[in-house]
This record gives sequence, structure tokens and C-alpha cells, in this order.
Amino acid sequence: MTTDDMAVDVEGLTKSFGRVHALRGLDLRVPAGQVTGFLGPNGAGKTTTIRILLGLLKADGGRASMLGGDPWSDAVRLHKNIAYVPGDVMLWPNLTGGEAIDILCRLSGPLDVKRKQTMLERFELDPTKKARAYSKGNRQKVALVAALASNAQLLLLDEPTSGLDPIMEAAFTESIREVKAQGRSVLLSSHIFAEVEKLADRITIIREGATVETGTMAELRHLTRTRVTVVLDQGADGLATMPGVHDFATSDGHITFAVDEAELPTVLTAVAARGPRSLVANPPSLEELFLRHYGDEMAALSAGSKK
Repeated sequence: MTTDDMAVDVEGLTKSFGRVHALRGLDLRVPAGQVTGFLGPNGAGKTTTIRILLGLLKADGGRASMLGGDPWSDAVRLHKNIAYVPGDVMLWPNLTGGEAIDILCRLSGPLDVKRKQTMLERFELDPTKKARAYSKGNRQKVALVAALASNAQLLLLDEPTSGLDPIMEAAFTESIREVKAQGRSVLLSSHIFAEVEKLADRITIIREGATVETGTMAELRHLTRTRVTVVLDQGADGLATMPGVHDFATSDGHITFAVDEAELPTVLTAVAARGPRSLVANPPSLEELFLRHYGDEMAALSAGSKK
């Protein structure tokens, strides 16, 4: 893809706060008309990146382009074409939810009353209440309704479903699929792996301010292993030593192992020759891909909690 095909195009982005290096040469691309998932734990640099894209922070180095403009010098023009939803929404306390939505929607063009009403009904939000009376979840709904009902060409969503129940998360999923069908672009930062896996065309995983993986789910899965569980009639002689087979184990007649993507066809052919009575092959989930880079930290936390 060319730069012109990108709603967001970030290369080599750096940002420090004193001695703390928040971004260390981060790369991020959001193709136009697609949803890009943006993953990393707290402190990895996701929010700093989004704040740079919003023009709230100036990068120390690297290049950032959003909708063909510079987020810092072209902020006024760009903000007419973007919508932002943070993970903790603050509203004008004396305005009603509906008034806040109207203000936010009009930042990106004329208000589409019909679309606004559709989103209010979908997210079951009462727009007549004062913002100070809203729970965290309802404040989140106000920002989501405003973003989804707007004419913004790019949605920057930073933990957008924080505080929402599973029913509202389903409403969010439906809405993002509609946004994509309209040709609009989405950068989705979320801790909910299933949400990102369902919605994202591409995924970027960052660690300590730098990109460690990027691509489609299919591309990322080529970098890891498929887990296989099988019951065989003719025994498993030789399977454990085949190239690409790892973590081979047997329990109650069930054989489990992981296999490298490149060796999967050869190994499954060998399994088929041994008379399988049942076979389940699970490609790695997004959470498993993520834990390839953060598994050591998770293990350290788990060990610490047991002391």
C-alpha cells in the first residue's frame, strides 16, 4: 500500500518525558477503510501515540501522517474529520447527554439526526439526563454515540468499551462493522482480545514504545504454532520426533502437541495415516500471539503473587 492509502501512517516515532522513553521508534499504519487493532499493556505507549495523532503532544522524532496531514501543524483541519473516544470520558456536567452528543457530532460536519437516534436506541442511552448523573458506562455511551453518529472519516478509539456490559459490547461490534462498510477508518486500542480479533483487519502489537508485530491475523499466525488434539487408532509412533512438533503429550488416549505453521501440512498427513478417530486443530488466538511477547512478564507477575 502507498502512503495515500493510509488513514494513519507513523514511522520511527519517538517521544520522551524526561528520562522516560515512551516511544522508541514506533511504526503504525491504518489503511483507509479498515479497522486496525492496537495492542499493548498499560505503559507500552498506545495512549501517547494517540495523543500525538490528536495533536495534543508533539513527537520528538519520526514521522506521523493522519488523513494526509501533519497531526501537529494541521490539527484544526484534521479534527474536522476525526472522532476520539477515550477509555474514561469526561463530560460537561451541566449539559444533558443529548446536548453533549450534538456538540461533538457537529465538530465533523452537519448533524445526522437519524443516525444519532439509531445509535441512542442501540446503546439504550437516555439523552435527557444531565451528564453529572451518568454512570461511567453511560458517559462512555455518550462518547461512542457521538463518534459513531458523526461524519468523521477516522475514529481513534482508546479502550472505547471500558465500563460497558456484554450487550453493549455487542452493539459496539455491530456499529464498528457499519463504520467499516461506510468506508471509514478505525484505530482500535483495546484490552479485550476477542473484540479486536472480531473487528480488526490488521493488528499492531507494541512493547516498550516500539512495534514488535504487525499484520493481518493470518500473517501473524504464520509466526506461531497451531495446537492439535487427536485420538488415533494406530498409535502415535514417530509423531513426537517429526520436524515442527513441540510439547507432545498424551493423556487418557488424547494426544496433544503444537506444530509450526510451515510443517502443519506434513504433520497432518502423518496423523491421517494413523487413523484418527477425532481431531481438533486450533490456530493461535490473538491473546496467544500477544502473550508471545508478554508471557515472561505475566509469569513474573504470577510468581510474585504467590510469594
